Amino acid sequence: MASNPPAKCCTIGVKHEGETTGQSIKVANKHDAYLATPTADKAHKGAGILLIPDVIGIWKNSKLIADQFAANGYLTLLIDVFNGDALPLNRSGPFDFNAWLTKGSDGNNPHTKEAVDPIVEDAIKALKEEYGVENLGAVGYCFGAKYVVRHYKDGIKVGYAAHPSFVEEDELAAIQGPFSIAAAETDSIFPAEKRHRSEEILQKTGQPYQINLYSGVEHGFAVRGDPNKKATRYAKEQAFLQAVTWFDNYLL
Repeated sequence: MASNPPAKCCTIGVKHEGETTGQSIKVANKHDAYLATPTADKAHKGAGILLIPDVIGIWKNSKLIADQFAANGYLTLLIDVFNGDALPLNRSGPFDFNAWLTKGSDGNNPHTKEAVDPIVEDAIKALKEEYGVENLGAVGYCFGAKYVVRHYKDGIKVGYAAHPSFVEEDELAAIQGPFSIAAAETDSIFPAEKRHRSEEILQKTGQPYQINLYSGVEHGFAVRGDPNKKATRYAKEQAFLQAVTWFDNYLL
């Protein structure tokens, strides 16, 4: 793998403050989603972003991130890839992460690529056909990174991921456009050896790539980091700016 599978660290973090400005919608009349729309004077016509979240799914922090992308001119669709079965923040007690991934909380709602891929495809289709997106970027946090990488073939032109998990080497090698990664110094899911291996793979793709390493932070910092910690706040803000400038350069 280019990054390890998700683990308990993927569910730990801090809920952020702020008022969300987007709207809850349905994609393909069945998938929950959140749409953040830029103001007319800032909108990048024909450009949009698909935001594929970590295992916490659609919640305050991920909505605020979608709103921030919209504030920078990008129509942003945050999609529920867990079929209503995202995990709560800071879950307590024993938990079988692998069982949740393979079967879901009720034993009949898996979160495997066979289940997630069609949801992502529906979201891409909606952005293109319903919202007029011609230049599609995609953002993946943790779990979501895998599905950014997997869906260049379906129309993603430019990708960005923060603290990726579950990405296979052959998936990363198959990307068909620019890809940027924000990595944490302390991350058992995307440790130094996986980061270096990813760099080797990206070099061979011939595509523009970027890997930024942020010191003093852990896995999840770009979504769930504690903004009261100076180093974490700085890294989170810089990782977001990394994404925006990447899209501004390669998507527009």
